[in-house]
This record gives sequence, C-alpha cells and structure tokens, in this order.
Amino acid sequence: MVRRIRPGNADADDALVLDAIERAGQDAFTREPPKTLKGRINFLLKQLKTTRAVAQTLGITQRSVERYRTGERKHPPKAIADRIDAAVRARWQPKVRDRRRKQAATSTGITVEARARFGYTAPIGTTDDGRMRRITVHLPADYARRLFDAQQGIGALSPNEVIAEGIQEGYFKDNGRRADQLEVEFTDIDYIDVSF
Repeated sequence: MVRRIRPGNADADDALVLDAIERAGQDAFTREPPKTLKGRINFLLKQLKTTRAVAQTLGITQRSVERYRTGERKHPPKAIADRIDAAVRARWQPKVRDRRRKQAATSTGITVEARARFGYTAPIGTTDDGRMRRITVHLPADYARRLFDAQQGIGALSPNEVIAEGIQEGYFKDNGRRADQLEVEFTDIDYIDVSF
C-alpha cells in the first residue's frame, strides 16, 4: 500500500509524472520532427486535415495558420511557437513510441529518477516528516504496463501512485527482502525523469 500525504499537491505531482512519461516517449523518436515553422504547420495539417482544426488545436486564428503555412509569417510569438512545437511532438512518430512503450511494458521495464519528499511509516516507528531524496530505480515491466494504463485512466491508481509503489517495492523494500510492512509516502516532486 502506498500512502500519499498533502493531497493538495497530488494534481501537481501527477502533472509532473505525466510530463516525464511524455518526454520519455519523445526520446524514442528515430527522426527529428520538422524544424521549420512551415514544415511543422504542414505536418499538423496532414494530421488534423484542416486549417480550422489546426487553429483550434493551437488556439490561434485560421488565418494565422494559413500565413504560417505559406511562409507569409515566419516568426510567431514564443508562446505560439511553443504550442506548435508541443502539438507536433505529441503527434510525431506514434508507431515508434507505441513500439517502445510495448517493449517497456512487456520486457525491459522503465527507469525512474526523481527528487521528491519521501517519508515512511513502519511498525517499529514512524517518521512523519519526510525528507527530500534523489532516487534512481529501475522498475520491472509490470510497473511500466501499470504506469501506461494509469496514464490512460485505466485502473484505480494514478501514475504518481504507480511510481510511488514501484519505488517503495524496488528501492525501500528491496523487492521483498526487507522492511515488508513499510509504507512509503511520495510527495512534493521536485523533478522526475522517466526512461524506457
């Protein structure tokens, strides 16, 4: 069982975990996404089919999309350029990403590096005051599968809770070799990086 404290931070922690999973998927790219603005807009048009759909996805006007596409406008504001980049990366090489995720979920597992607040309770004593630790742990394929399921809303645990349980079992309990009644609290994520 994994206990989480400070429920107000749970949403922020979950957002950090989801972002780390997304970045890990982008590391699987075999080719880089288009670098030019025109190339990115054309890629989005291929994916979304209409300038209206691209405009709605990016939160800009349809006319702006047309200007970017034709090269009439070459330098969007930074916020819009970041949205274009994020939209392209989210749709780039989905088969490559799926293949890598399937491999992690069936055989290779995932590696999680995090700096967060860890506290724990145990029958002998408790520590209510968690402390910041930097932990790197490799989680088996079962945790990768559960993490990807939780990312899609399948199952009772959030992605953060799946990772917390994996760290509890793999790092603190040493896969059942010690501290069998330990319950880990995993909160206040400073940073987290996932690779698969």
